[in-house]
Amino acid sequence: MEFQDIIQRVEKMLTQPLPGRVGQMMMSPQPVDETRFAEGALKNPRRGAVLMLFYPDEDQTLVPFIKRPSYEGVHSGQVAFPGGKWEEQDEDLSMTALREAEEEIGIDQKKVKLLGKLSDLFIPPSNFLVSPFIGFLEETPFFKPDPYEVDRIINCPVNQLTDLSIRKEGKITVRGKYQLNAPYFDIENEMVWGATAMMLGEFMYLWENS
Repeated sequence: MEFQDIIQRVEKMLTQPLPGRVGQMMMSPQPVDETRFAEGALKNPRRGAVLMLFYPDEDQTLVPFIKRPSYEGVHSGQVAFPGGKWEEQDEDLSMTALREAEEEIGIDQKKVKLLGKLSDLFIPPSNFLVSPFIGFLEETPFFKPDPYEVDRIINCPVNQLTDLSIRKEGKITVRGKYQLNAPYFDIENEMVWGATAMMLGEFMYLWENS
């Protein structure tokens, strides 16, 4: 599909009711952590936002992911959308997503056109309630990754992202300590799992049913 056709399709599908848990559960680690969805489970969660960004590059449409560096933390070495925590200077969570994307991968947030958002997702290990926003750039950006936040940028073509063959399931080692069984997206030999995969699961549910 051409870039403009993809953007129009995404814009149209975001006008439909969001599937929420139905879409997210498609890519949830097993056994399911029901605290993600339980009524009253959220006790003063921290707020955050991420950006799923589409941009053209020659004859392709790409979505950038970041691989986080290894560190002593719950998201060490994981692949994610650019994003982070809400700060007081942010007018709203969409501004959080844009600001963090600019800080982490060096895009010009003023050039991003937002199309809408997916369902919020609670991440129990870090007590974050994350809002995933979707936007696009009309030109290929020049990325400047923040070495403190980003080990590398992974640019995934949309036609690969929507290919069912990259959806797999396997054992994932968490922080080098224990393993869990989880579905994941195999993107450039990286296992995209957990919250990011669940957000992508909701996106793919909309994409395939719109």
